[in-house]
Amino acid sequence: MSVSTAPGNAAGPSPADVRTPRQRARRVALISAAAAMAGFLFGYDSAVINGAVSAIQDHFEVGAAATGLTVSAALLGSAAGALAGGTLAERLGRLRVMHIAAVLFMVSAVGSMFPFAIWDLALWRVVGGVAIGIASVIAPAYIAEVSPSEVRGRLGSFQQLAIVLGIACSQLVNYALTQAAGGKTTGHLLGVQAWQWMLGMALLPALVYLAVTLRIPESPRWLVGRGRTEEAARVLEEIEGPKAGERIAEIRGSLARAAERRPSLRDLMGGRFGLLPIVWLGIALSVLQQFVGINVIFYYSSVLWQSVGIDQGNSLLISLSTSVINIVGTLVAIALVDRIGRKPLAVAGSIGMAVSLGAVAWAFSGASGSGHDLTLPALQGTVALVAAHLFVLCFAFSWGVVVWVMLGEMFPNRIRATALSLAATVQWLANWVITVSFPSMAQWSLTFSYICYASFAAVSAVFAVKFLRETKGTRLEDVDADAPAV
Repeated sequence: MSVSTAPGNAAGPSPADVRTPRQRARRVALISAAAAMAGFLFGYDSAVINGAVSAIQDHFEVGAAATGLTVSAALLGSAAGALAGGTLAERLGRLRVMHIAAVLFMVSAVGSMFPFAIWDLALWRVVGGVAIGIASVIAPAYIAEVSPSEVRGRLGSFQQLAIVLGIACSQLVNYALTQAAGGKTTGHLLGVQAWQWMLGMALLPALVYLAVTLRIPESPRWLVGRGRTEEAARVLEEIEGPKAGERIAEIRGSLARAAERRPSLRDLMGGRFGLLPIVWLGIALSVLQQFVGINVIFYYSSVLWQSVGIDQGNSLLISLSTSVINIVGTLVAIALVDRIGRKPLAVAGSIGMAVSLGAVAWAFSGASGSGHDLTLPALQGTVALVAAHLFVLCFAFSWGVVVWVMLGEMFPNRIRATALSLAATVQWLANWVITVSFPSMAQWSLTFSYICYASFAAVSAVFAVKFLRETKGTRLEDVDADAPAV
C-alpha cells in the first residue's frame, strides 16, 4: 500500500482504497511519519554541531565567544523560519512549506561543508536554521490536523521521536567519522576534514524528506479553509473513514468565525496582556522547555566531557549514549501520552529534571581548574555522568514530547499555524539565549549554570500543576469552544 497520493491529485484515492480501521490507522501513521521527517532533520542539523565545536575552534582559531555565536547562529535562523513558517503554511499550504524547508536543508548542508571563514559557516548555519524553524512549525501542525483525536498524542509524538532519532544519528555519524579520521575531528577523509563531513551529511536526509513529502496529502483542515472540500473529503476518507461529510461540517463550523482574510499575527491579539491567554500559555511552554538547559547537553556535551579529562573519541561516544537515553525516554512518552495524559507526564518530568540538574550542579562544585583544564574527583565525575543521563531521560518522557504535542493541538483551528509559529519563534530565541550564554557561563561557573537550569525545572513543575489544561482525547474542533477570547 502506498503512503498516499501526491498532493493536488484530482482523482485522489477512492473509499475502497482504505477498507478497515486498521488500514486507516496504518495509513495515517505512515503519513504522520513522513511529515515527521522534518523533525529528523531538525534534530540532526541542530545537534551535529556538537561533534564539530572543538574542530571549528581549532580550524578557524576562534575563542569561546565566537564559537558560541557560530553554534547559536542556526537558532537565530530558526526563530526567523518559525516566525515565517506559520504565515507561509496558511498561504501556501502545509506541503509546499515542507518542500521549501527541504531545499533549504540541502543548501545549508553543502554550504556548511565547505566554509572559507567563520562568518561564512555562521551564514550557512543561519540558512539551515531557517529550515529548522519552518520544520518546527509545520510538522506538529500538520500531524495534529491529519490525526484522529484518540491517537493524536501518539502521532504528535512522532515529531519528537524523529528529533531524538536525528540527534542520535548525528552523534553516531560524528563518532564514526571521527574514528575513521584517526580519532580526530580535524582528521582528513578523502581530502576533507571529518567535521566538514559531519555538517555535509545532512544532505542525505534532506533528499529523503523532500521525496516523502511529495507523496503525502494536504491537510484536510487547510483544504476546507480554502474551499477545496472535495479534496478534503477524500483525505478524510483515507484517515477517518466514511464519516468525512460530518467531519467537514465540524471543520467548517470551527472556521466560521474566522475572517475572510488570511490569518496573521493580529489574530493572536486580545486579552489583558496584548495576546490571547492561550497564546501566552504556548509561549510559556516554549520558554520553559528551553530554559531547563536541555540543548546544552546536545550542543556542548562533547566539549564538556573533554574538559573533565575524557578524550575526544570517548566524549563523542558518551554524547551518543545520551542520545540513546533520549530515544528511550521518547518511546516511554509515546506509550503513555494518550493513556495517562500530557499534564502528569509534564509534572513528573519537571520534578525529575530539577533533582538531576541539582545533582549535576553539586558534582561540578567539586571541580578544580577551569576551561579545558577542569578536573572532577571520581565520585563527582560519576554523579555528573549519571545525573546528566537521568536529566535527558526525564526531559525526553515529559517536556520533550508534551510541548510539541500540546502546541500542535492547544490552539483553535483558525489561528493554529500562526500561533504555533509565534510560540516556536520564542522557543528558538530562548534556545539561542541558553546556547550563546553557556560557553561564557561555563568558563565562569558550571555550578551556577546548572543551578539556574535546575531552578527553571522547578518553575516548570509549578507551571504545569497550575496552568496546564489536559488535552488528551480532545478533538481539534472542540478547542474553539473552550479557548478563551477566541
